[in-house]
Amino acid sequence: MYDYNQKPDLNITPLVDIMLVLLAILMVTAPVIEFEEPINLPQGSRSKQVQELKKIDILVTKDKVVMINKQKYSFDNFADNFVLFAKEKDRKTPIHIRAEKSLIYDDIIYVLKSVKEAGFFKVSLITDG
Repeated sequence: MYDYNQKPDLNITPLVDIMLVLLAILMVTAPVIEFEEPINLPQGSRSKQVQELKKIDILVTKDKVVMINKQKYSFDNFADNFVLFAKEKDRKTPIHIRAEKSLIYDDIIYVLKSVKEAGFFKVSLITDG
């Protein structure tokens, strides 16, 4: 006979199976769904041309010769020569400083400080390797 006081057991295995199948379907289809929002972009002016800024390369050799765009300057007069060189240059021009490994740290910082004092703020120290 059936005992009415006994609680029935819930079998949740089919529910878990259905949820796992739905999860697998969602995981497969989610990366494929693309959402595209139509936007109106402004039309640029064709009369104004974009001028690309040329970079300035500074190379400090182990003999303490400073080369600015392949023009040689002495290390001792670099600060004054760079101010004269950069008088008509745009201050947004990127500057790349390269130096040989055998130089001491203070020499490279002297060149970096001279460039910064001339008003340039896009200065990079370039390392090889």
